Amino acid sequence: MADAREQFVFRIKAVTRDLIKLCGGVERSGEITSRSKSVISRWQIPTEPEIIDLPAAIALESECGMPLVTSVMAETHGRRLTDEAAMASAASLNARHSELLRAQGETSIHMAAALEDGTITPAEAEILDRAASNQEDALRRFRAGLAAVRAGGPQCPAAPLHVVRG
Repeated sequence: MADAREQFVFRIKAVTRDLIKLCGGVERSGEITSRSKSVISRWQIPTEPEIIDLPAAIALESECGMPLVTSVMAETHGRRLTDEAAMASAASLNARHSELLRAQGETSIHMAAALEDGTITPAEAEILDRAASNQEDALRRFRAGLAAVRAGGPQCPAAPLHVVRG
């Protein structure tokens, strides 16, 4: 069984391969990091002892917007990275969903009260219309939040990453 150092090296080598691929291959990664193609290639080969250096890892991660090496380093120390913008977006979407459910519940409560006697009066219709309007507004805000996520919310690579205890 591989010791912790060997496991770390294998994981770094694997994510380095992915990082180089995401950045356009060995030649493009060499241009980004100012390293030779042979050095870049050695970083990917599991049997080679040389691993990617920190400045190169930062440069490549910045290029592709994915903290692959940084994530492995954090996990090695019992930490994980979290995307603050994604958490805020998820919290915002959750809040919008809660608002939608609350508005739907209020519409249902008013409808049930109006139907108790079997007829809906003009006053009750006005109350229901306001509740339905609030529900439409909540649905519109929820859909706008979903659109923001589809447009790149949590997946946004430029979002700041922070280390949290895992």
